[in-house]
Amino acid sequence: MVHCFHLAGFPKGLISCITGKGSEIGDFLTMHPAVNCISFTGGDTGISISKKAGMIPLQMELGGKDACIVLEDADLDLVASNIIKGGFSYSGQRCTAVKVVLVMESVADELVEKVKAKVAKLTVGPPEENCDITAVVSESSANFIEGLVMDAKEKGATFCQEYKREGNLIWPLLLDNVRPDMRIAWEEPFGPVLPVLRINSVEEGINHCNASNFGLQGCVFTKDINKAMMISDAMETGTVQINSAPARGPDHFPFQGLKDSGIGSQGVTNSINLMTKVKTTVINLPTPSYSMG
Repeated sequence: MVHCFHLAGFPKGLISCITGKGSEIGDFLTMHPAVNCISFTGGDTGISISKKAGMIPLQMELGGKDACIVLEDADLDLVASNIIKGGFSYSGQRCTAVKVVLVMESVADELVEKVKAKVAKLTVGPPEENCDITAVVSESSANFIEGLVMDAKEKGATFCQEYKREGNLIWPLLLDNVRPDMRIAWEEPFGPVLPVLRINSVEEGINHCNASNFGLQGCVFTKDINKAMMISDAMETGTVQINSAPARGPDHFPFQGLKDSGIGSQGVTNSINLMTKVKTTVINLPTPSYSMG
């Protein structure tokens, strides 16, 4: 990519690509006095960078536990389609993936059945075959996901599919009847495993969402726009989608997270502002340049 910039006529040195292990070059880059702005996408490493970087502008997107709150009057076919799109696209390896479903008890059974039917249609295999679910990024990632699944199993979650894994490839899994004492209710799996928590009130759903240390995105499904706006206002997240799965959106949209999900805001205008230093110069004239009316 940087080579293409050079071919386009950018002066050498104006844009550079430095490669290497974060453990070897990370501190050097983030603490170097010549660096006066840092944008970082990742996880806990971002918090470490923020403690070392000093007094310079920071923009970070550090993951999320994006909640999907489903009310009784929601279009459950629409919800199910968006849960599949939001929870299992890219095998769940998206910061804006649906990471937890908070559904009202009265419609939970019906919604879970609809999602189960759609999960059964997902293809699993190599990306070369254009499969819906492919291997997660590393063995350590697969092991972490499996740890969350085993914890949920030990504590009594309902497995809507058989858990299956081959190396880094994990088959899509929907976990029903998840409780707050399970790790999967709070931790970000970054894989094709989605927990469902049944709630008895809107307040319960909002409280679970806001108790998370993450706050990137979330979504609300209801036909009542007043309830949707009330819930959106109450959710401590950078973005709330109403009747659609979380998504980055077009480049000019502001994209930001709260709490451990990040600092600052992406988007064309916001990114330019991040890299702009505001300066004020005041000219004091010897005589007034205006007359008092």
